[in-house]
Amino acid sequence: MQVSVETTQGLERRLTITVPADSIDSAVKARLQQLAKTQRINGFRPGKVPVSVIQKRFGEAVRQEVAGDVMQQNFYQAVIQEKITPAGMPKFELTKDQQGEDLEYVASFEVYPEVEVKGVEDLEIEKPVVEISDEDLDNMMQTLQQQHASWAEVERAAEDGDRVVMDFVGKIDGEEFDGGKAEDFALELGKGRMIPGFEEPIVGAKAGDEVKVEVTFPEEYHAEALKGKDAVFDVTVKKVEGQELPELNDEFATLFGIQEGGVDALKDEVRKNMQRELDQTLKTQVKENVIAKLLEANEVEIPQALIDQEVEALREQAKQRFSQQGGGANMPELPAELFTDNAKRRVSIGLLLGEIIKQNELEADDEKVASLIETSASAYEDPQEVIDYYKNNDELMQQMKNVALEEQAIEWVLAKAKTQDVTKAFDEVMNKQA
Repeated sequence: MQVSVETTQGLERRLTITVPADSIDSAVKARLQQLAKTQRINGFRPGKVPVSVIQKRFGEAVRQEVAGDVMQQNFYQAVIQEKITPAGMPKFELTKDQQGEDLEYVASFEVYPEVEVKGVEDLEIEKPVVEISDEDLDNMMQTLQQQHASWAEVERAAEDGDRVVMDFVGKIDGEEFDGGKAEDFALELGKGRMIPGFEEPIVGAKAGDEVKVEVTFPEEYHAEALKGKDAVFDVTVKKVEGQELPELNDEFATLFGIQEGGVDALKDEVRKNMQRELDQTLKTQVKENVIAKLLEANEVEIPQALIDQEVEALREQAKQRFSQQGGGANMPELPAELFTDNAKRRVSIGLLLGEIIKQNELEADDEKVASLIETSASAYEDPQEVIDYYKNNDELMQQMKNVALEEQAIEWVLAKAKTQDVTKAFDEVMNKQA
């Protein structure tokens, strides 16, 4: 086998590979002889068909089949011989293929770029430092109360946070429009669930009041016929309801599976959950800061083949999410342009972190892997069952090892870079995350 390598442009490579004629011809002959033993042809006993007859009937197809196998096999031998790492599958072009002559073909493909991670010592990275205060815990407890609140009718004007039950009719240029009419419609004020300007005139209204609401539909509104249109809604307020929070007591604690210890035990559990979510959020934010700085400092040439692979992965993820929402069967083929920018970023990140792992000979730390699994399992009712499930699933364990390696690469950057602790409030970090 003879191999010549040509760089066409950028990361593209072109291998011209020549395979000796006797290798091809002997492989074709052997396959034809095998066919002669199995083919049934009129006039010949099974297994006694002359090879010459098989050659005449199947020779061309067999040669094409052999050539395809030889190109695949010799390509991988060639890239190993030339110490080349392809990125994606090659495209084969058969240039010479005649019986008795050497077979020649061209394999075109892209290679992985040579990545050099530079400027790590000059990176300036902020590390948020957050403490969960008693006030943060009280706010979370109040949120839990609000999630289990009930509504009771009140004899007063509506306020933000109240629920208003109403009838309304919407008109554009004096004419009612589709979807603009409702009866006994319940609206929680202050949530911003209606189009801009709808809620404000209702705040201050009482049961029995009639309110005229003038709005303009947004230009990006989902209904084409209503985009940018001015509308008037005649609203009749039928009932104003205030929120009644459940009492924070032992009975309330049982709603969250706390059978012993009452409110104090519930608070302990809530604080643990808040800390776990905070730790994960802080880790994610620091990781994103590191990645952003790495990308700024290091421009990576990306093989189109890797971008295409990542686009397909992102497209498949989108299909799965859509299917979970009940729309998978009707989902159109999403254009690659929707995912291209994200795919480029993800590939760049993978190449940079991969180079850090390679250069520093990082291996997944067993303790870190175990810690990651335990953290993930702690959110479930039976953590040990989840931990055992991971340990007995090779694919999940490998995924967790990959996560651990990525974290170790981030930690390596943090150890080299200029970091600065920045004190932040719990709400500031978590609300930003939300």
